[in-house]
Amino acid sequence: MPVILSYIQPPDDVLAFMKEHAEVRVVRPKKERDRFYRELAEADALYGAGLEIDEELLQHAPNLKVISNVSVGYDNLNMKAISEKGVTATHTPTVLIDTMADTMIGLMIATARRIPELDHMVKSGSWKKPLTSEHFGTNIHHKKLGIIGMGRIGEETARRARAAFHMDVVYHNRSRKPEAEHSTGASYAELDNLLHSCDFIMLLTPLTEQTRGLIGAEEFGKMQKHAIFLNGSRGPVAVEEEMIQALQDGEIAAAGLDVFENEPIEPDHPFLQMDNVVTLPHIGTATHETRHAMAADAARQCVDGVLGKKPKHVIPGGK
Repeated sequence: MPVILSYIQPPDDVLAFMKEHAEVRVVRPKKERDRFYRELAEADALYGAGLEIDEELLQHAPNLKVISNVSVGYDNLNMKAISEKGVTATHTPTVLIDTMADTMIGLMIATARRIPELDHMVKSGSWKKPLTSEHFGTNIHHKKLGIIGMGRIGEETARRARAAFHMDVVYHNRSRKPEAEHSTGASYAELDNLLHSCDFIMLLTPLTEQTRGLIGAEEFGKMQKHAIFLNGSRGPVAVEEEMIQALQDGEIAAAGLDVFENEPIEPDHPFLQMDNVVTLPHIGTATHETRHAMAADAARQCVDGVLGKKPKHVIPGGK
């Protein structure tokens, strides 16, 4: 019977499903490091999210056939080493689309209307009189949204932005997507044009060697002074020090961030002192329904892989 090594605790029903097809061993690598490596030596599949899987770890996994990442992102995987070892790597790009799009729209609203800041004002007892213009936010409806990274999440976010808020949506992607333009109503734009022209700029690219540091001082300098920057991809896609400087210098008006270069964010980080920065603890897909669906989707792919079937969502560039 194949062995699946899970380094997270799956939901009970998901664990039961995997046990119908394989022997499942649940081991936490940080808490039980020695045991984890012993089990890894016998594992046919590795199931979980967040563990750095590199060439060194793979040397301890001679029987490994499948790595099932319970996430849409896979920057924790060294795909070159995984491919060279002949291992199939999978992820969960479809079951979280709606939830992630909801989060990005919510983050845009919260940042534009200064909701966390004003919530704190009320709860702290600082709301003593009617608000003046110094506390006003900015409209979302009929504004221009630029999406950098037009994958499935970007497409769904574009649909919501156009349908619900009548926004003019443009996107930049490494390749143009005519079908997405037709289905969402978004228009393609070169990156410079998007940066110069949009009221809201939303980052939704995966983290790769090509996208690391994609948005830095030069790019922030091209944005309008009233622009709001939103990051739902990965922290290192934007250069944090240069974003901080852009915010302090008034090159952009505000930022809404669900991801950071280091997570959890340090308690003395400058973002935490900025009223014009909304900070979320990487909760883009964090609903009960979606996290369960991700776990189940990853389990199905893991089982397919160990049984010799081709999983549905093999990571691009993988086996």
